[in-house]
Amino acid sequence: LKIFLEQRLVSENKCKVLPGSGVDIERFNAVSKKNDGVFKFLLISRMLWLKGIKEFVEAAKIIKQNYQYVEFQLLGHLDMDTPSAISKKQMDIWIKGGDISYLGTSDDVRVEIAQSDCIVLPSYYGEGTPRSLLEGASMQRPIITTDNTGCRDVVDDGVNGYICNIKDSLDLAKKMEKMLNLTEEQRHIMGKNGRDKMIREFDEKIVISNYLETIKKILK
Repeated sequence: LKIFLEQRLVSENKCKVLPGSGVDIERFNAVSKKNDGVFKFLLISRMLWLKGIKEFVEAAKIIKQNYQYVEFQLLGHLDMDTPSAISKKQMDIWIKGGDISYLGTSDDVRVEIAQSDCIVLPSYYGEGTPRSLLEGASMQRPIITTDNTGCRDVVDDGVNGYICNIKDSLDLAKKMEKMLNLTEEQRHIMGKNGRDKMIREFDEKIVISNYLETIKKILK
């Protein structure tokens, strides 16, 4: 929006920013996780380097030096035909190292989100508004993500999650440790704050109504 206005491509009264494609807050409803004694960090994404997968793995190694009952899970498509894709060979090396688990792909990510404690996306990709963060927050999970375009819009730092530096596995690990050291009640409040934010700002009904309103104006 800023670029369009600066370049005088549009007038200010003819444009607005929508919250991505939004999230279906009824389908991705709040779900409590049963305390199984294991804290699960879940990253949902295409397996691309730019999504911060390497930083996630490096942060996992750091955390596992001091915390025993923590799991780091990756969920998403592997071996894509693109130069920035992580190879199966590289994934096998990480799995063999024992610091992360690769869950493959899913037909319904709600299942994996429901079994997680925190959704992580350390992306430095040219994001819009990442659906994995919207869906995770809508299901009342706290979020850790980077100070990156789109990502930062989903998290109010310290309110419904934490924002870490881009390409910084040490800072990511620091934010993960902060999350681990919260009480269960504090994490529940963070998750609830995230759910409230999705209802208030990212409900897909907001997006749809904006489109319908604009179409009506054009048809008139």
